[in-house]
Amino acid sequence: MKNGTVKFFNESKGFGFIIEDDSKEEYFVHISGLVDKVNEGDAVEFELKEGKKGLNAVNVRGI
Repeated sequence: MKNGTVKFFNESKGFGFIIEDDSKEEYFVHISGLVDKVNEGDAVEFELKEGKKGLNAVNVRGI
């Protein structure tokens, strides 16, 4: 699992972005990839999965 912070999440549109702590890379997250509800600024752990436009954060859990 990777650790990161929720940069942005729009619940009504169902997507957002997570910044990984180590690499500072930014990853797209879709609401279907969430295990827990998230808000901007939340610390999370996640896995990466190849999506249509690159790597997506999946199995996103608050920590």
